[in-house]
Amino acid sequence: MRYSHIILNILFLLGINMVAGAQYYDDPQNHMCLKCHSNQTYTFHNSLMETEDKKLMNPYYIMDTVALKAGVHKQFDCTDCHSYEYSTYPHESSLKLEPLGTCLDCHGGDESFAQYQFDKIEEEFQKSVHYQVYGDNFTCAKCHSQHTYATTARTSHDVVEIVEYSNSMCLSCHNDMRKYELVSGHENPQIVEIHNWLPNQELHFKHVRCIECHTEVVDSLMVSHNIVGKDLAVKNCVECHTADSRLKASLYKYQNLQQRSENGNLRTVITNESYVIGTNQVPLLNWLSIIIFILTLAGIIIHTVFRILKK
Repeated sequence: MRYSHIILNILFLLGINMVAGAQYYDDPQNHMCLKCHSNQTYTFHNSLMETEDKKLMNPYYIMDTVALKAGVHKQFDCTDCHSYEYSTYPHESSLKLEPLGTCLDCHGGDESFAQYQFDKIEEEFQKSVHYQVYGDNFTCAKCHSQHTYATTARTSHDVVEIVEYSNSMCLSCHNDMRKYELVSGHENPQIVEIHNWLPNQELHFKHVRCIECHTEVVDSLMVSHNIVGKDLAVKNCVECHTADSRLKASLYKYQNLQQRSENGNLRTVITNESYVIGTNQVPLLNWLSIIIFILTLAGIIIHTVFRILKK
């Protein structure tokens, strides 16, 4: 029963992927690309041997059609960013040398995207340890996949979801030996060992983004892209576990603003789970404490009224 349940789950996920892929295939141009790039294998005509050969697709070139459909660039054709010469197959080997576009190639200086402050982000990024060490070889795409990037931090109300999505971007390189060495040229450090100083390490990784400690807080930006090296990273517990927590100016900043606009200030203070940083809150106990407070206040008022009437 256990294995059959696992198999059914796998089939279900594959079904979702096929449906999302089918929707994305509505565009003939993307359909042509995804005929190969959404599958584990691809077939081509070997003109030298006059045979139809089948090969394994490079796993880094396999597109997740579910994530592709959910990404912010889902409405674009593949050749909007990649050379139109990719529309012929087999692809010319020289195309692999083609430099990929950056975010600013489309979003820089465009008033319709001014609210996202891409130019300011670029200024911050050029101060970061990534740019200082690797220069133009470290592009936006090293962290933000143009194929699957989603604005989770702006759209999600679930802090854990925001943390998981953000940390997965960091760990996609820092927890992958091959990708890390491709960029850095040296061996991947052991993430767990480096953070041995951090108490309750697993809980921190689950509930706090890497960038809370490895970036400077910039009020005008949702996320500062000035990633600092380990020597400058925050290692002081009081920075977060205090009434004036830096998390309120970073991780919880936009969530708090949105809740205040929707629910009002008082309700935000009462229900906001980030109000006391570092606690594992139980919603039932939160409500019980509110009820007890209200009953206590009501008792004081009633007692005062009766004393006045008695006099």
